Amino acid sequence: MWQKVSDFPLAAYLAIAGFFKGLKQDERGLSGVVVAILLILVAVLAIVLIWGFLGDWLQTVWARITNSANTIQ
Repeated sequence: MWQKVSDFPLAAYLAIAGFFKGLKQDERGLSGVVVAILLILVAVLAIVLIWGFLGDWLQTVWARITNSANTIQ
């Protein structure tokens, strides 16, 4: 009886260590998450670059559109 009680902490430690070792080696869902994060990052960077290069031009075009709308009214 006392042998089982004294072996319990070791068995609990080995079970938890084995669980975390298996969790670290399991890569099934990792690549999908990484791909999603990279796609979001690329999309945000593309929007920032487009806005940086075309921001002034877009503001000029928008000003022309709103001025034309004001003259039509």
